[in-house]
Amino acid sequence: MLASWLYLHRATLAQKGAGIDDAQTRRAAVEPSALSLFGLVQHLADVERKWFQRVFAGRDVPWIRGDPASGFTPDPERSFADVLAVWRREVEVSREICAGRSLDDTGRLSAEEAALMGSAAISLRWILVHLIEEYARHNGHADLLRERVDGVTGP
Repeated sequence: MLASWLYLHRATLAQKGAGIDDAQTRRAAVEPSALSLFGLVQHLADVERKWFQRVFAGRDVPWIRGDPASGFTPDPERSFADVLAVWRREVEVSREICAGRSLDDTGRLSAEEAALMGSAAISLRWILVHLIEEYARHNGHADLLRERVDGVTGP
């Protein structure tokens, strides 16, 4: 059930950027915020990498953008198609990491994050629920961003 909900939210995000051009995906909805569909997809690629590769699998992989704080700012060197491809690869790696794993299997947070969370061990169940929440929140943003671009609403 958790994997299905996450799949739905991932598919919803991809649909929000379908059928519009690169410039439209970079358009911010409300000043002074720079939040855009482009930025959301970039951010969620790093979110996938962080929680599944870095935390759950314990891999020492770099942030996609180099600085996670820059994730919402559209990368001027990439097209939206490039960013979608990166995000899709991260999603696929996340699925591979989770395949055959128990929801009770755990990953490890950094010492700094563990201090905030109260524990260094984080279960796959917790990560999946967190990612569902993260995507649901950002899909709400994506709904408004897409409506601002061309009036399209809905799933």
